[in-house]
Amino acid sequence: MSRSMVAPNVLSWASDVEAATVAQAARSAAMPFVRGHVALMPDAHLGIGATVGSVIPTRGAVMPAAVGVDIGCGMIAARTDLTAADLPDSLDGLMPLVARAIPAGVGQGHADRSAAFASAAATWPARAMAFTARQEETAATQFGTLGSGNHFVEVCLDQDDVVWTVLHSGSRGIGNQIATIHIEGARALMARYFITLDDPDLAYLVQGTAEFDSYIADMLWAQAYAMGNREAMQAALTQCLFSVVGKGAVVDTINCHHNFTQLEHHGRQDLWITRKGAIRARSGDRGVIPGSMGTRSYIVSGLGSTAAYQSCSHGAGRRMSRSQARRSLSTESLVAAMGERSWNRDDAAALLDEHPLSYKDIDQVMADQADLVTVTHTLRQVFNYKGTG
Repeated sequence: MSRSMVAPNVLSWASDVEAATVAQAARSAAMPFVRGHVALMPDAHLGIGATVGSVIPTRGAVMPAAVGVDIGCGMIAARTDLTAADLPDSLDGLMPLVARAIPAGVGQGHADRSAAFASAAATWPARAMAFTARQEETAATQFGTLGSGNHFVEVCLDQDDVVWTVLHSGSRGIGNQIATIHIEGARALMARYFITLDDPDLAYLVQGTAEFDSYIADMLWAQAYAMGNREAMQAALTQCLFSVVGKGAVVDTINCHHNFTQLEHHGRQDLWITRKGAIRARSGDRGVIPGSMGTRSYIVSGLGSTAAYQSCSHGAGRRMSRSQARRSLSTESLVAAMGERSWNRDDAAALLDEHPLSYKDIDQVMADQADLVTVTHTLRQVFNYKGTG
């Protein structure tokens, strides 16, 4: 554990963090409506506006860019009744099934998911935004799809050789559009009221205004979309896996956000707790903390740290930007790092920016937050599928 105050009102758990990241967190911490310190998780790195891997407590205002453009992005993990002995010698045959069932990549979607989307959306909170026909189509066709970047599908084995599925994704194109509209709206409000900020992406919405209420309603809808999206993909993934194995059932599921804000009670006051690249870790809360391609992931139980606003990291956190990774790392070393796992190796060149060396050491991240969570299961990958583009 390496908790320390690294800047005014910035408490950090990160033993590996850049000065620019700390400076960015300090700008967030200096906003007048921040109440208490900003908590930097051990995977913290530069983001847009607010730091990825930060927890920001605010009163009376929220910053849409602090939640980010992938509202509700998070993890779902499912424990099955299978063990390593039930799996075939190779899971290469699973790849085409998963690729068909779970479209991946920028803008990719199903031909028609209107019925599945409508059924899921019937239980979600009402949104404020009126969608265009194009937005309705985007929301429907991308429901049950992965996206690109660091979003992934995995089959893993835990320390007892029990088979798990793990999946990382969020609110897809429609979540991005919702976030962008509200971020730009907040910037316009700053200009209208002649409010100058150190970073325009710290533009905020004030509680009690129509703009604030609209954002919260749309954000909650997008969070529900993200959670439902993960549930739909997890069902498709396990169906594919069980068809390859010839049997199987899901016995437990964990589904958690890591880009969101919600009203919580901390230090005798109600605060908006914005977790950008962080998950809630109240005492007993279960979470999923992935590493990177070729490394371990962890199922954890929260310890309820008040200093961290009952939060923990959402993953390993980037060490290199995507462009830096492409300049510095090689396809050959990525292939070597993936070893005998089944993965979409034909896309290795396109996936170079997801190289394990472009991320922080997940084991160090876990050591840094030993006071935030306890590990209940350690997972190792045997199958990895990512979207490109």
